[in-house]
Amino acid sequence: MPTLSSSEPSEPSEQIDSTEPTEPLEPPGLPEQCEPVPQQSQPAPQPAPQPQPVPLHRARHTAESFGTDPQRYDRARPRYPDDLVARIVAGSPDPDVPDVLDVGCGTGIAARQFTAAGCTVLGVEPDARMAGFARTRGLPVEVATFEAWEPAGRTFDAVIAAQSWHWVDPVAGAEKAARVLRPHGRLAVFGHVFEPPAEVAEPFAAAYRRAAPDSPFSGQPARRPLETYQAGYAKIADRIRETGRFGDPEQWRFDWQRSYTREEWLELLPTTGGLTRLRPEQLAAVLGAVGHAIDALGGRFTMRYTTLATTAVRTGAD
Repeated sequence: MPTLSSSEPSEPSEQIDSTEPTEPLEPPGLPEQCEPVPQQSQPAPQPAPQPQPVPLHRARHTAESFGTDPQRYDRARPRYPDDLVARIVAGSPDPDVPDVLDVGCGTGIAARQFTAAGCTVLGVEPDARMAGFARTRGLPVEVATFEAWEPAGRTFDAVIAAQSWHWVDPVAGAEKAARVLRPHGRLAVFGHVFEPPAEVAEPFAAAYRRAAPDSPFSGQPARRPLETYQAGYAKIADRIRETGRFGDPEQWRFDWQRSYTREEWLELLPTTGGLTRLRPEQLAAVLGAVGHAIDALGGRFTMRYTTLATTAVRTGAD
């Protein structure tokens, strides 16, 4: 079974299947295995049984690997478009001071933006390290997976999941969101698509394959089309629709761009899902190759981002 390289070899390996939207540097799924063509003079060999891929929401070792360096994560990760935040707030049942539940809040990047927009925000985060950092920035956080979290009768005007819903059971998550939302409250699942230019992405992919050939992440193509992510958000809409407790989901899109220096991009890369569990020497090899590629571009490049959202309003009837 392919394994994620880790400084903790005693951990069980995770063969990850990603059919839901993730950020570009998180697992897209494993490469297909090709069977050899049998010789005519020999009986066809029986293929060895293959382990079933692990749904992302069950890949807990990977899901909770982002807290290795919460300070770096918070410094390097991009914020969310102000227009997205404003649109969610304006559509809340109480647009004056909405109560927002942030699922998988991490270090509180999105939560702080919603707080600045006038909301009262509660975070739920399974990684105690990330939760601890978020608390230092003033965010109340309860440590639990969303599925196991106990709302204790509390309800909210909005439930948001910023770059985190792929770590939540898509069926149980949609049902629970419906239970904790007030009538006409909004569920908003959103995240960034950030594909670096080919001059950066291709050296990264090649270096990753060399450094960690047995990792399931090494089968990822250098770049993936936007339609791949849009299809994933459409699947989220299907799960929401199946609850029967929301109006028809909407798909939102926000396009923007940002310039990165070599140092800024190398600061962000180790916070992404493909790199959080590499050994130091593996990470250094990947970052070195990417750094050389950015140097060849003059020491900086422009990243074109698309932030996608699937959002739906809870119906008034229970």
